[in-house]
Amino acid sequence: MKSTTAEIVREYGPFEGVKNVGGVTYDGRHVWYAAGDKLIAFDPASGETQRSIDVAAHAGTAFDGRYLYQIAEARIHKIDPATGHVLATIPAPGNGGDSGLAWAEGTLWVGQHRDRKIHQIDPETGAILRTIESNRFVTGVTWVDGELWHGTWEGEESDIRRIDASTGEVLERLEMPPGVGVSGLESDGGDRFFCGGGGKSAKVRAVRRPERPAR
Repeated sequence: MKSTTAEIVREYGPFEGVKNVGGVTYDGRHVWYAAGDKLIAFDPASGETQRSIDVAAHAGTAFDGRYLYQIAEARIHKIDPATGHVLATIPAPGNGGDSGLAWAEGTLWVGQHRDRKIHQIDPETGAILRTIESNRFVTGVTWVDGELWHGTWEGEESDIRRIDASTGEVLERLEMPPGVGVSGLESDGGDRFFCGGGGKSAKVRAVRRPERPAR
């Protein structure tokens, strides 16, 4: 397993009036983050807040190319970003113990925080399709280029790790600096991860994704 220190390339925030940053997602233009009682979008180039949606936003956030998905306690809401309306609701697999959220392969992937699991679920029903075990508390979850990454935050230690989606084996770790945690996690599809700062940081950080050797 390869382990390196995470390279933080940019910090956004602290955002005014925001006490906690939970889930994070990216719609191709804006970074969205869960701020407890609203979803807030900012421009990653300027760092300027663009808009917000009044909706319960307690943990993971995802985007399927058209709609946002947001964990709200023991439920997952499907939200139209154009109107802010909740279009559908499904049960969250962790029944309130859920953390990260990602969209990939037509399904949702949900981190179950203290149970150290990641569930792949049906986005229409919430039915669990399969479960991957982790050996650390799971926070954010993201897929990029066929790779599954998730954030961990346990005690004073936090990292971003790439795991084998079949076995849960840890393949690579990016260790965050002491005192810096990862709540939500999302790839921009390129060389950056957006990481929620959780706790009381009111920040989102961009972390460099390691380059892959040419195939």
